[in-house]
Formats: sequence, structure tokens, C-alpha cells
Amino acid sequence: MAKQLQAAIAVGFMRENWERSVEYVVEAEKLGVGTVWSAEAWGSDAISPLAFMAARTSKIKLGTGIIQAGTRTPALVGMTATTMASLTGGRFILGLGTSGPQVMEGWHGIPFKQPVQRMREIVEIMRLVASGERVAYNGKSYTLPLPGGEGKSIKSSMGAAQYPIPVYLATLGPKSLEVTGEIADGWLGTSFMPEHADVFFQHIERGAKRAGRSMDDIDLQAGGVVAFSDDVESLLPARRPGVAFTLGAMGSREHNFYNEAYQRAGYSDIAKEIQSMWLEGRKEEAAQRVPDELVLHTNLLGTDAMVKDRIRAYRDSGVTTIRVDAEGQGMAGRLETLGRFMGLLGEVNADG
Repeated sequence: MAKQLQAAIAVGFMRENWERSVEYVVEAEKLGVGTVWSAEAWGSDAISPLAFMAARTSKIKLGTGIIQAGTRTPALVGMTATTMASLTGGRFILGLGTSGPQVMEGWHGIPFKQPVQRMREIVEIMRLVASGERVAYNGKSYTLPLPGGEGKSIKSSMGAAQYPIPVYLATLGPKSLEVTGEIADGWLGTSFMPEHADVFFQHIERGAKRAGRSMDDIDLQAGGVVAFSDDVESLLPARRPGVAFTLGAMGSREHNFYNEAYQRAGYSDIAKEIQSMWLEGRKEEAAQRVPDELVLHTNLLGTDAMVKDRIRAYRDSGVTTIRVDAEGQGMAGRLETLGRFMGLLGEVNADG
């Protein structure tokens, strides 16, 4: 029997009305959504909204989707994770990602060097902090305590974490995907199409096998916008700019990990073309160049039957949690869409 699919949502991508965002999360929890992710790019941070949501909810898991690895010391990541785990009664999930050179170097002033190695070491040090043991670490990116100084090995005054702290990694490149398979409890996928799941999962599985694990040990999360209409063609134009933004703006010409993922899925020519258009300032033209296929394969759009087919496609590809952005007019419209999606998800789960 197939695994029971779970659902997740996200907040924090744009300017948020936090009261309304929390209201949405509270209602999503009632509908059976299992996890909410708080985004961090160059606007709101990922942690503060989760603390606010924790006070208004009781069951939904609260994850950072994602903290940019390297913007905080590993010990601070550990302190934050253990504090949030305690505050939420074990509902906190630590989501990490490497981000990219434009954000890390342009916004944070941190060199984008060995990002995957740095992320691995942050996870290892965070787990040391959560263990309650003295933290001593000698890595390529971090050494604790610093040699030759007055620092000493310290253990958290909170003691060992009261609750497990799952670690999810948002990874795209082959090497970082393998690290996900080795050390993570979950994967946060983007630029994902169920039809080309092997572009990601073959690398995650390779890392998992190397660590003596299986894919069943990892919660694989991916998804997209969910919107309903009997006229699916009417839903496509609104989605094209988002795909074009991902292909063109999420990184530099030299480093766009999202674009590279699409290239590995067989869309090399169109991905490069759209990126060039975007970087040349031809943004509307870039959006118009996005093929219908990319929009349809990266989202859940159309009639109930069409959306249900997409849910099955995610399930059959190996995804265990579908992360959705419910489209609709205002709060009521979004919740209506989310409830409709949850009903279809339940039907797919019941069908087996």
C-alpha cells in the first residue's frame, strides 16, 4: 500500500499581514495540513513568524523553509532549534539551505565558499548542541573552540533537547542532494516535476545508501500552486512569470541552481534562453516564453480530476508530502481552494 500523503503550506515569501497569515495557518491546521514552512530570503526572517504561530496553534508542525546556512553561527542555530523545539512542544523542524552567492555575498557579506560542506557542518554542530554534550568540533568550515585563543568547549545550559529536532535540507545540485540523503530527515524540493523526479531522487538515494539508510527514512516534500478551473488554459498566464523568475532571477548567470535543475530535467535550451531574456531586462518576453508544459508539470491546476491526477503523480514519483500554495480570492478563497485540495488528497490516500 502506498504511503499516506501529507500536506504542507508556506508563509513569508512577500510582505505579510501576519495576523491574516496566522489565521490562514490556524484554519489550515483544522483542515489537516501537517506542516507550515516560514520562508527566509531578503525580507522577513524564518524564525520569528514561527514563534508567533506556535502560540496560536497546537498540532501543525512549524518549519524554517529555509534558514540560510552560514548567516548564523552553528551554535546559534543549535540554540534557536532547541529553544523552538521546547517552545512548540516538539513541533519544530529545522530547514536549512545554502542560498546562493547573490544573497550570501550581496545581502549578508558572507563568502559563498564550500556551501554544501558548511551546511553539513552546521547540522553536525547543531546536533552536538542539542545533545547537551560539550561542543568540540574540528571541521573545514568551523572549529570549536577556536585554536590559540581563550575559548573553551561549552555545553548548552538548556541541557539535552527535550524533543527530537528533524533536519530538512533544501537542495538542488547533485552533491547537496547526496548530503540530504546522508544526513537529513527530509528534503524541501523546488524546480520539481514528478515526471522528472529521478533528477533529484537518484542523488538523494545514493547518499542515503552510502549512510546505510533508505528513502523511506526521508520525508520528500515538493509541490506548487493549486488552483481550480474548468478552463485550465485560463490558469496558465498567471503562473508563467513565477517560472520565468525562477529561471532568470534566482541566482546569477554563473550560479542559478534552480535553472540548472530544469536543465538536468531536459529543458536546457529553454531554461538558458529564458534566463538570458530575464538578465537582459526582457522580463515580459521571458515570461511569455515559458512553455505550458513547465507550468502544468510544476503546479496542480485545473478541474478536480486534473488536480487529483497531479496528486497521484507526486505520490507515484516518491513524494511523501505535497507542499501547496492555494490560490483564491482573499482568505475565504484560499481556504476554499485548500479545503478542496485536502479533500482530493484524502480521496487519493483512501484509494491506495
